[in-house]
Amino acid sequence: MPIGEITRGTTNTNRLRRVDRWIATLPALRSAATPLVVDLGYGASGVTAFELQQRLARVRPEVEVVGLEISPSRVSTAMAQLAAVRDGTSGSGFARDARVGFALGGFEVPLPGGRGATVIRAFNVLRQYDEAEVPAAWHRMTARLDPGGTLVEGTCDEIGRVSSWVALDAGGPVSFTLSLRLAGLERPSIVAERLPKVLIHRNVEGESIHALLIALDRAWQHNAPLSVYGPRQRWVAAVGALAAEGWPVLGSAARWRLGELTLPWASVAPRGYARD
Repeated sequence: MPIGEITRGTTNTNRLRRVDRWIATLPALRSAATPLVVDLGYGASGVTAFELQQRLARVRPEVEVVGLEISPSRVSTAMAQLAAVRDGTSGSGFARDARVGFALGGFEVPLPGGRGATVIRAFNVLRQYDEAEVPAAWHRMTARLDPGGTLVEGTCDEIGRVSSWVALDAGGPVSFTLSLRLAGLERPSIVAERLPKVLIHRNVEGESIHALLIALDRAWQHNAPLSVYGPRQRWVAAVGALAAEGWPVLGSAARWRLGELTLPWASVAPRGYARD
């Protein structure tokens, strides 16, 4: 039996574009001989799996994506979508020979032939769980990774403008990333509503994620005069200010310009949390 609980199934076209473009940069994906990527808990429609394959194929044309759901009816719906893509009647624009498949499965991540996954993307699947249940779910999923593989677990709003995620390897969490649509952004701490389950209840005094969001809001406000040059310039300056304050910001300005901010997991980990 699939392991997990059925989600609300909310699915929107283009909702996961922010995390998909980040996954496309992962060393695990780019170096794998035969990359296999899992879209775990894709929801009521298989569209996010098709979009994931389409985006990753730009850097790894041979990438294969498998969508997993614990609901048989959702798997049936996705298989019907796949059939329409294959015969050219879907009107979706997805390639008829796209290397996409769907199957029944949950946190146990069942794959054909017992294969391991290069990347597992598990988005908006842990929001309904208790925080205490997260480590066990993480462990089940990372156990299904190929050596050097990556689990990307996080959440986003319904239209993909506010998003955040944790990247994990076989040993546990490695990094934390937030990604925001900068146009019209009032304050970066809006991401507090869409933090991964392991962090969403830790946005309180004394926790590192709380300190980060306060510092980020402050840097965003301080660099408000740069808005005349556009929100990207303002964001890059704000992230640079965080780095100057001592936050161990990762990545280059090219990533920051996308509205991203990535830090080592240790810099935001909940109090008392051990990586292993």
